[in-house]
Amino acid sequence: MGITLHLLLHSDRDPIPDVPAIYFLMPTEENIDRICQDLRSQLYESYFLNFISAISRSKLEDIASAALAANAVSQVTKVFDQYLNFITLEDDMFILCHQNKELISYHAINRADIQDTDMEAIMDTIVDSLFCFFVTLGAVPIIRCPRGNAAEMVAVKLDKKLRENLRDARNSLFTGDSMTAGQFSFQRPLLVLADRNMDMATPLHHTWTYQALIHDVLDFHLNRVMMEEGGGTDPSHAGARPKKKTKKTYDLTAADKFWQKHKGSPFPEVAESVQEELDAYRAQEDEVKRLKSIMGLDGEDEGAISMLSDNTAKLTSAVSSLPELLEKKRLIDLHTNVATAVLDHIKSRKLDVYFEYEEKLMSKSTIDKSLLDIIGDPDAGTPEDKMRLFLIYYITAQQVPSESDLEQYRKALLDADCDLSPLNYIKQWKAFTKMASGPANYGNSGVKPMGLFSRVMNTGSQFVMEGVKNLGLKQHNLPVTRIVDNLMEMKSQPETDDYRYFDPKMLRGSESSIPRNKNPFQEAIVFVVGGGNYIEYQNLVDYAKSKPGRKVVYGCSELFNAAQFMKQVRIHTSTVHLLHDCGVCVCVCVVAPC
Repeated sequence: MGITLHLLLHSDRDPIPDVPAIYFLMPTEENIDRICQDLRSQLYESYFLNFISAISRSKLEDIASAALAANAVSQVTKVFDQYLNFITLEDDMFILCHQNKELISYHAINRADIQDTDMEAIMDTIVDSLFCFFVTLGAVPIIRCPRGNAAEMVAVKLDKKLRENLRDARNSLFTGDSMTAGQFSFQRPLLVLADRNMDMATPLHHTWTYQALIHDVLDFHLNRVMMEEGGGTDPSHAGARPKKKTKKTYDLTAADKFWQKHKGSPFPEVAESVQEELDAYRAQEDEVKRLKSIMGLDGEDEGAISMLSDNTAKLTSAVSSLPELLEKKRLIDLHTNVATAVLDHIKSRKLDVYFEYEEKLMSKSTIDKSLLDIIGDPDAGTPEDKMRLFLIYYITAQQVPSESDLEQYRKALLDADCDLSPLNYIKQWKAFTKMASGPANYGNSGVKPMGLFSRVMNTGSQFVMEGVKNLGLKQHNLPVTRIVDNLMEMKSQPETDDYRYFDPKMLRGSESSIPRNKNPFQEAIVFVVGGGNYIEYQNLVDYAKSKPGRKVVYGCSELFNAAQFMKQVRIHTSTVHLLHDCGVCVCVCVVAPC
């Protein structure tokens, strides 16, 4: 495109009067003021303004006034609404925002002192981003949502926004040339809006798949892992200063075939695959060295190879594949470093024990070890790991533990240096959920022992897996996946029968929960208001794979790991704010913790 320079909008920028400038920004007051300032300062030859979400008429008039005052009307060449107010992390996953995500976080939506105007602003922000998503998709969805929570508020507002856009035939974004992906689709997608409060155990769960583990134990955001490497002292120099730790970043992208193949695999399987890739690479490298040695080319110019006769075709082929081999080596090194860092956490915190125990709790399987034993084990995990385990036990228990049992657990948790503040919130949440509906059902989850690690892992492996259980995953549906399955398949189930139904293409707004479409859906977009996680995403990916022809996209208002979610839950210590339906209207329920 010939772009030679990238600059941040609010940085100090020098005038370049003979160069056109492309702006890509959100239409906020602050940003609009800066554009007006640039026009007055005559910084550039011409201006191409690209707004991430639609700019309002009043703000457009502000820019026009500034351009007129600066005699720069002819320099404002193009103004675009790009409708790109969301971030795509995978082909089938998106989030709403990364910066300022606390404005639409779980805590922001559920805080006790929230005003109606604040709640409206949060819902409008979420709806604006979802509207951008569907404009980009080029399809008008059929919307389903539960009653009486934030998801319903989003559904009502999104239905209205889509309906208003469709009504304006001349400027509709869903007809004519503006239609892209959706125009050739004969069936419209289903949008399932879910509320984070429907399932509080999954975000706290210790996981076992590669991508979700990286997100849980390492610094992983926007598909980039940040790790500290190095440190320690040089053993050959007595009294030497410790080496400085260096921060390294690794991008895990769609171009990385190993990542694409194994991001949803159980960790032991990933460790074995990395070792196999490393062995295969070494074999190829050794073969090139052996051929060069036979031909007497050690240390000679690579150009001499092309002069060799036909019987050296093998060597020519091997050397021509060197760039590919070097890229393979880079990716192997990347995954060796990342998987080693994950393995260190698994071993030091006994995460395999936590994962196995929590899976049994969630699937109501027989427990072979006392919860108090794990909490009391000083070598088993951090205080936060123990608290996460206890909260999952509390959430999934059919009967709330008696006061005497609870006191026993409290004492054990305090002895383990745990912060008990999240328990206050979860207690109120559980009591409220039980009153509103039944507890979430986690299906027949669980783990299956996979036997001993393969010979690859036992002989000369980079990964010392001693003491780590080789656990596989049983196919099971988490609450969000089961809801999606019910709605896509048009099944009649108590947990989804009361879901509201919106079709923005219908002339009159429908208050009905009875779907007009009787055919199963082939495409679904699942969006969790209040935040999501890689565990739910992977569960939906596995579900879609088991249903040929089905496509499921996962989205959430923010993506958090267990530590980030615990931090938000911890803030809810003074009062609890939950939305519920009293049968007439949506009410705010403020409850003080015990």
